[in-house]
Amino acid sequence: MNDLSNYIAKRKASDAEFALDYDEGYQALKFGALLKAARKETGITQEALADMLHTQKSAISRIENHSDDVKLSTLERFASALGKKLEIRLV
Repeated sequence: MNDLSNYIAKRKASDAEFALDYDEGYQALKFGALLKAARKETGITQEALADMLHTQKSAISRIENHSDDVKLSTLERFASALGKKLEIRLV
């Protein structure tokens, strides 16, 4: 493990609130990264996607970088515009 991983593991073990906030924040970041990767995979720019969704480029950036509070309907439209299907699973 590297120094950062060690720090995070120790901090999570000693601070329950940090652990909860960290895990939730990481999941949001990871989800945003998946959305961004899907957009880039299709070769569509943020500007073009914003036009498709009748919104601003800044809204697309916010979804990709701070995806912790995005409506399901927005995610469905995002996926559809990329020619993808949105699947949600509880595991």
